[in-house]
Amino acid sequence: MSLGSRPFPFVVAAPSGTGKTTLARALVDRNDDVVFSTSATTRPARPNEREGRDYHFVDDLEFDRMIETGELIEWAVVHGRRYGTPNRGVEEGLKRGSTVVLDIDVQGARQIRKLFPDSVLVFVLPPSGTELGRRLGGRGSEKPAEQRRRLETAKREIDAAGEFDYVVVNDDFEAALRALETILVAERHRRDRVVGLEAAVERLEEEVDEILERSS
Repeated sequence: MSLGSRPFPFVVAAPSGTGKTTLARALVDRNDDVVFSTSATTRPARPNEREGRDYHFVDDLEFDRMIETGELIEWAVVHGRRYGTPNRGVEEGLKRGSTVVLDIDVQGARQIRKLFPDSVLVFVLPPSGTELGRRLGGRGSEKPAEQRRRLETAKREIDAAGEFDYVVVNDDFEAALRALETILVAERHRRDRVVGLEAAVERLEEEVDEILERSS
């Protein structure tokens, strides 16, 4: 006997430099029926980023159009740039029965919870403030002033960790990824997500009754 599970949005949020994007993508790569929601942003692409894989890179006019036409289910300003979640990818993933992983910030997570009350929110913490500062400082593409702004934002976002369903510390990547996978499996087996539970229980009861009848 196998039971299905209703799909749901799985939000992975964290401050910059915590490794949430790498964790979110690894979660998708290593698990079946899990898809990644690619965000749209007005910031320029970094050297190692590709259009459509890492982000949909758009200008301000295009982002305005996406807002006006209702193409974004959530959006927020982060470090002076706008980020948003296109509704098409999320809706299509859920319709196919897949868990949709969203790699977004705290503001976006709050909006997703309002739109999808059954969504699962996971907050990823750095092992320490010192390590977070080191990771942000290792981004050669950013000036010291930008790094400071990111640290100030990170402090505010860390304060919101208590709003999330789960908290994972990314001290060891594999351990953090296993924690995310454990959360995913547990949430798929929640009673209120299981599809066909009542029918399955009735069928099992009937089978047990038949065995009892034959043995009486």
